[in-house]
Parts: sequence; structure tokens; C-alpha cells
Amino acid sequence: MIDHADRCVAVVGCGYWGKNLVRNFAGLRALRWICDEDDSALDAQKEVAPGVGRTQSFQEVLADDQVKGVVIATPAGLHFSQARQALEAGKDVFVEKPLALRYAEGKELVDLARERKAVLMVGHILDYHPAVVLLKKVVHDGELGKVRYIYSTRLNLGKVRQVENILWSFAPHDISIIIGLLDEAPSSVRAMGGNYLQKGIADVTLTTLEFPSGASAHTFVSWLHPYKEQKLVVVGDQKMAVFDDTLPEGKLKVYDKGIDWETGRPVTRQVGETVLYHDRAEPLRLECAHFLECIRTRSSPVTDGEVGLRVLKVLEDSQTSLERNGTPISSSEGGGATEDPAGLPAGVGR
Repeated sequence: MIDHADRCVAVVGCGYWGKNLVRNFAGLRALRWICDEDDSALDAQKEVAPGVGRTQSFQEVLADDQVKGVVIATPAGLHFSQARQALEAGKDVFVEKPLALRYAEGKELVDLARERKAVLMVGHILDYHPAVVLLKKVVHDGELGKVRYIYSTRLNLGKVRQVENILWSFAPHDISIIIGLLDEAPSSVRAMGGNYLQKGIADVTLTTLEFPSGASAHTFVSWLHPYKEQKLVVVGDQKMAVFDDTLPEGKLKVYDKGIDWETGRPVTRQVGETVLYHDRAEPLRLECAHFLECIRTRSSPVTDGEVGLRVLKVLEDSQTSLERNGTPISSSEGGGATEDPAGLPAGVGR
């Protein structure tokens, strides 16, 4: 990783999440421009990013030859068009999740980046979390045995979005981790949910993923919940692991617990638990530094366009299942969520 760079990055979108990217790229001394249509959002970053260019014009950013990387943190409905424009302008691109709102659009971005030999990185931040990196090592090293089941919860009484539903807002985090842990894409997806605050925009969803290896996973997400919970449980045939991101300490534990068979009968084994220690560096800082390193070395990001595309495929299939009242969607069938007059997948919102 590098901890500094020439001022070669522009952050587009300085609002709810973009301001965190501004802070980190400014801290890495890599920030050249901040861009937002809302002048007050730009003004709010004066102290965080002193001496950095400010503009309401995306085209002004793209016209600057000194800008090597464009970081897109605008509403999800703008990701595809802005990422495409940036790639066509010869820039490397870091786009927040989701990569796009349709698989075909995401595929177009991946192909364009490959054609232009550009870096295309998707902001799946938890893939840079030191505890998740360690969890992947534990799983891939076989410490848990064969993974049978994964379930995750991402719940909060938080910011209710009108651009995307809870599935597209919260679930990409866990879908990205689950696919990375199992190192395979699901063979079928099923999603069910409920709309309680806004018509056609799900506030709560439960998604079931079935994998070719025989493993299965569930992810439950909600922004209509009385308390915050961010937990992922991995059940292997030897041991189990829990990643709880709400804990100040002991976020990752391995449990030597399971079911043994003795004389043909299942017997519970409960030996104990082990806390795994990891680097406490801020995941977003690590993610931003990784983008700068990829710009410098021309290497492929951990969460490159292909990773973003795999997550997008699951999201699109889940959206289709949601629209069909929980009908399972096989990977061969594909998504194809219907479109509303606004041009967004039905249920994603405006």
C-alpha cells in the first residue's frame, strides 16, 4: 500500500458517503478536485480538503489531464453513465457499489475498462476490512472444514433512501463477502421483502442463495429495525466463525463447535471459542490507498469490475425474484428486472 500520492484524484459526490471518501483521499494527499451539483456540499468540505479544486461541473473534472482517477459516490442511478464517461475520458474509475443498476450496463463498463486498459474498481468496502480479509484466509485454509451454510444480518434504523431499495443499498456488502468466501457464484437466488414506508421500495428483504458446491446462504437486510446489527456467521462441518462488525473488540471469533456422529447418533461438540486479532486500520482508508496503488502499478483491484459484476448479477436476479413474490431465479435464467417509466428496475426506486 502507499500512503501518499500526487494530487491526481477527483471525488464526484460529496454527500452522505462521498464526504468520507473526500476525507480519506485528502488524508492520503491525493485529492485534486471535489465535485457536486450542490454548492453547499462543496462548502462543507472546505476544512477537510483545503486547497483542493471545487466544481459543480463533472465535465470540468473530466477535462483535467492531471486527473488520473475519478471516484464516483453519486446516487446509484448515475453510476453507469458517469463511470462510462470517465472511462471514455481516459480516467481510472473507483465507483461506489452497486457498479450499475443492470447487469448489461455493468458488463459494458467492464468491457470498456478492459478495452481502454483502465483500472475499474467497485467500492465493496468490507472486502478491505482486516477482519474479513482474515476470515477469508481462515475459510480458504480449511480451518472450518467444508462450508455448509452462511447467514448475515445488516439491520439498522438508518438513512432511508429513495434512489434504491434496501436490497440494492445494504445487501451488496454481504453478497460480495459470501461470494468471496465460497469462491463461487450462486446457482439460484430467491428474495422476498416488504414495502412499508414507500410504495414499490422494499424496506426489508431476505435473500436465499444456493451454490453449486451445496452450500447455501441467507442475507437479511433492513433499514427499519430498532437497533444496529451487522453480523455474518459461517458454519463449516468442523468449526464455525462469526464476524460482528458492531463490536468494538473481538469482531472475529472462531468457535470449535459442531455436530459429531457417535455410533450413528448426532452429538453436540462445544469445545470453546477463539478471538482472532487483526489490524484495526480503517477499511475505507485501506480501500482508498488500494485504488491509488492500482493507479500507480496498473494492477487489478481486489474488487475489480468482474467482482462488481458478479455482485450485480446476484442483485439483479434477487430483484427479479422480489418482483415475482419470491420465485427462485436460476443463474442460467438471469435477471431482467422489469423497467418502470423512470428507467430504473421496478422496486429499486427513483
